[in-house]
Amino acid sequence: MLTILGFGMIATFLVLIMLKKMSPIAALVLIPALFCVFVGKGAHLGDYVIKGVGSLAPTAAMLMFAIIYFGVMIDVGLFDPVVRGILRFCKADPMRVVVGTAVLAAIVSLDGDGSTTFMITVSAMYPLYKRLGMSLVVMTGVAATANGVMNTLPWGGPTARAATALKLDASDIFVPMIPALATGLVAVLVLSYVLGMRERKRVGYLSLDKVLEPETETVLVGAGGSGETPRASGGGAAADASDGDDDFPGLDPARETLRPRLYWFNALLTVALLTSMIMEWLPIPVLFLIGAALALTVNFPHIPAQKARIAAHADNVVNVSGMVFAAAVFTGVLNGTGMVKHMADWLVGVVPDSMGSQMGLVTGVLSLPLTYFMSNDGFYFGVVPVLAEAGAAHGVSPLEIARASLAGQALHMSSPLVPAVYVLVGMAKVEFGDHTRFTVKWAALTCLVVLGSGILFGII
Repeated sequence: MLTILGFGMIATFLVLIMLKKMSPIAALVLIPALFCVFVGKGAHLGDYVIKGVGSLAPTAAMLMFAIIYFGVMIDVGLFDPVVRGILRFCKADPMRVVVGTAVLAAIVSLDGDGSTTFMITVSAMYPLYKRLGMSLVVMTGVAATANGVMNTLPWGGPTARAATALKLDASDIFVPMIPALATGLVAVLVLSYVLGMRERKRVGYLSLDKVLEPETETVLVGAGGSGETPRASGGGAAADASDGDDDFPGLDPARETLRPRLYWFNALLTVALLTSMIMEWLPIPVLFLIGAALALTVNFPHIPAQKARIAAHADNVVNVSGMVFAAAVFTGVLNGTGMVKHMADWLVGVVPDSMGSQMGLVTGVLSLPLTYFMSNDGFYFGVVPVLAEAGAAHGVSPLEIARASLAGQALHMSSPLVPAVYVLVGMAKVEFGDHTRFTVKWAALTCLVVLGSGILFGII
């Protein structure tokens, strides 16, 4: 019964948000509360929620101060050279823009933190997508999928969890997987090229000079020639691309928040912050808290200016933090009622004995739905050991199981249980349901490429 209710709760949540019948925050709170009553554990709802909030509070704090920190860095101009470089590479061509999104997300993902990756990627690419009238779900989908592949880095989380759960060395898991993961990254680039070509065909492309001068008229160049469109005077993509919030505030060389004299201080502070994250010198929430305080104090020494910067980023802070705490209700009920355990046990139990020698393949396939429907902690500490035990009985090594368990990470990064995805859709102003509908199929395909490559290369 708990298995059925668990899958029913997740399915209800996904259907309602994809059909836009409920907002993600409302759905994350009300649906699990209702199912908790169905399970007969309504009296324990408060305990489940408090436990869930307690487990996600550090994540919420990290996101809150990370948004402020990177928001300030964008305000003071730290990323302006990056944005300009990407613009020049993209040449206002939708195909290059989408490929550039994948490359930027993959590179920034080297820091091992999804929230940081999405904040930098969206900050750099959002104005260009809007100016060209491109689909924002293409941006969120490509960024999430690229980050999901890179999330398998030893300091990214899943590899470390698999190593800990099975008492293995993280390098023994990750290093042999590099060819398969590289193939997955190539698949993301191919996907971004295909989606970019589709966007180019749909919206055409602008000349770079016109994109960087939003106050002038823009020339839309398509496959069939060129035409002139008055700025903000027509309908469709051209009008959408000319709204006031699309005038590249991040590239305005005259904006009051720029701090060119402090550029190298901000650059060194950011490098020190990311290095400290990778080296795990302090917990990530503490690092961002200190970093945000330093960034505000040094760049904006006057209190009114500090308040103005915090207020400027308050919408993102409230939306993302609220989403994380709402997700705490969902995860709290899933774990507290025992739904997650019953769902995992059922999925493992339906694997026939004849598939025992193929437990690597089974683990890889199961990693797609399981890492989407539950947290990485739940999957790696609750399910993977069971799969490894079943595999060992048929001569399949724990290393093979651990490597196969990484295959589903490209899909995992778009899971409603991943706080970073709310940073992505929130900053991109994309509905979570729209992101899910668009991304799931491409992310699942990327996961299968990783899994298939692992089998082909004899890694899994």
